Amino acid sequence: MFTGIITDIGTISELHQEGDLRVRIETAYDTGHIDMGASIASDGVCLTVVDLGPDWYDVQVSAETVSKTNLSAWVPGKRVNLERALRVGDELGGHIVSGHVDGVAEVISVVDEGDSTRVQLRAPAALSRFIAPKGSVALNGTSLTVNEVQRDVFGINFIPHTKEVTTWGDVAVGDAVNLEIDTLARYVARLAEVG
Repeated sequence: MFTGIITDIGTISELHQEGDLRVRIETAYDTGHIDMGASIASDGVCLTVVDLGPDWYDVQVSAETVSKTNLSAWVPGKRVNLERALRVGDELGGHIVSGHVDGVAEVISVVDEGDSTRVQLRAPAALSRFIAPKGSVALNGTSLTVNEVQRDVFGINFIPHTKEVTTWGDVAVGDAVNLEIDTLARYVARLAEVG
């Protein structure tokens, strides 16, 4: 489990197709304190560490994960949001995030408003009903509050701090974004279906 509070920006340094996709991610994390098999959310995708070096770790990514996320666009040099798994006793500063991406949203508008940036995204139609004003979503692993929703389009406001400590300072129209809907919204919708 994760919180959607990004704690490092990693850089993709290598990608190799070896049955599954193997990716090397450079990080500022102290890799001496990362266990083999640890889960690290990388742009919101929970990935398992399969090898480690002094300032990098490797993960393996299945074809299923690549097909359901924006990882097919990863190239060397791409920056990605990173978060280590939540430990018992850690502060829950965002919301509960599983690292299981539900779909890919598309950035359709980026407008600066003062020091902040308002971004509008189009969600896949099947997921739009789970997104509500003032609700939570995880976008590329970042816990965010939804401002407004109109059918399958929703808006997010990024403050300067968020743009500085995540990759959201680089956002552009047309970007494909990993979307994880709020777990609570998923269960409320399911209860309404069967109740």
